[in-house]
Amino acid sequence: MKTLLLVGLGSACGGILRFLAVEGVARLWPHKLPLGTILVNVTGSFAIGFLAGLTRPSGEPVLSGDARNALLVGVLGGYTTFSAFSLQTLNLARDGEWPLALWNVLLSVLLCLVAVFAGHAVAKSLT
Repeated sequence: MKTLLLVGLGSACGGILRFLAVEGVARLWPHKLPLGTILVNVTGSFAIGFLAGLTRPSGEPVLSGDARNALLVGVLGGYTTFSAFSLQTLNLARDGEWPLALWNVLLSVLLCLVAVFAGHAVAKSLT
């Protein structure tokens, strides 16, 4: 029950952070391409790579099981937005914005892969 509460609270926090980030980016840089969602997915990918890569010299994770669940599953699961990315890509395609739909897919996938590798590498360099 404790784990479910931690994941639920983390998810709520992650969802709020996602909303603030996406809305903030939309206000600063209004564009048809969902730049806020891309930013959230890239920063979330970096964060999950970093947190997953934080280990002690013995290879044991630095974060406890509860902390890992709360942060990786809860906060970052609520923060990152793959379902929103998918719907936004579909909407761009339906609106005939095929180049933007393609850019959304390419930027999101490539930048998130680079970010998760970078986050993991940064964590490993600290341990």
